[in-house]
Amino acid sequence: MKAIITIAALSCLVVGQAYSQNENASNQQKKIVAQKKHYTFQLSDNVTRQKVTFKNRYGITLSGDLYLPKNSEGKTLAALAISGPFGAVKEQSSGLYAQNMAERGFAALAFDPSYTGESGGEPRNVASPDINTEDFSAAVDFLGLQKTVDRGRIGIIGVCGFAGMGLNAAAIDKRIKAVATTSMYNMSRVMANGYFDALTPEQRAKALEVLGQQRWKDAEQGSYAASSNNLPEKLKGNEPQFVVDYFNYYKTDRGFHSRSINSNGSWTATNALSFMNMPLLTYIHEISPRPVLIIAGENAHSRYFSEDAYKAAAEPKELIIIPGATHVDLYDRLDIIPFDKLEKFFKDNLKSESTAKAGAKQTKGK
Repeated sequence: MKAIITIAALSCLVVGQAYSQNENASNQQKKIVAQKKHYTFQLSDNVTRQKVTFKNRYGITLSGDLYLPKNSEGKTLAALAISGPFGAVKEQSSGLYAQNMAERGFAALAFDPSYTGESGGEPRNVASPDINTEDFSAAVDFLGLQKTVDRGRIGIIGVCGFAGMGLNAAAIDKRIKAVATTSMYNMSRVMANGYFDALTPEQRAKALEVLGQQRWKDAEQGSYAASSNNLPEKLKGNEPQFVVDYFNYYKTDRGFHSRSINSNGSWTATNALSFMNMPLLTYIHEISPRPVLIIAGENAHSRYFSEDAYKAAAEPKELIIIPGATHVDLYDRLDIIPFDKLEKFFKDNLKSESTAKAGAKQTKGK
């Protein structure tokens, strides 16, 4: 029974999504936060960053950072909405992506999903395949209302668990003209079936029994218990490599942030319930004819999610495997993340109407 519950916990809570520590950060972590001034990267001299808020259609107020290229006044820009990883905040990986894309000429919005970070929503630290998909569309709403943004040239980037939500958003929201993912997780698949779909029907049933019993406890207490499937305070040396990789990002000065669930909090114990019967990528083929770019590390434990999403997507699509890279490398390794490719992908596919017509006329002339 204990083994079944352990498997269920891993499949439903997911290593890397709920890893955390106790509510009180250690002195070392407090020092890290102070040193980083609440961002895990330095602000570029080539961009501006502005705190913004906007609402999704459920009335939840989302918090974001809008990055713009300096000296972009009077220009109309293509724009990108960016979120992820699952359990991270905009001051971590998504903000780094937004800053780098702004340096390359895009208006880029990194945002905290509902119920996390500085965004609204109660209770805290829960996720939803529906609401988090909507968060991307709400970000598109916001971008499309900015004077500096061409609302016909908006794309999205999803990192890790929000790559799946990003693909789902692109499938349903035709305003999204191009979508890219890095280190993708299909959260509904891994929560429903475990890693590599290893969860048996019997184990899945047991997992649901455990989650149902937890609901009784939460109802009796009048509050939602936190997950106990947390990242350890210290590594013992016998952890799987991908756990070590998560630890080395979320729990060290490299990527720690006090508002990040993965660094300093915990998802609720019943967080998996909303994902287990709601397959995210059912309609991925409907993104076509808009383009999809899927990027994964060669040595990422999550690589199979990207490869299977690529197979399910319709053309035009492209899969890039980064040699030697792990899952977490694509969070912040500037020497590994293919920003040149991302720039070219979005510039090619978020062209202004006049540029597109000129290109078509030139091609026809040849």
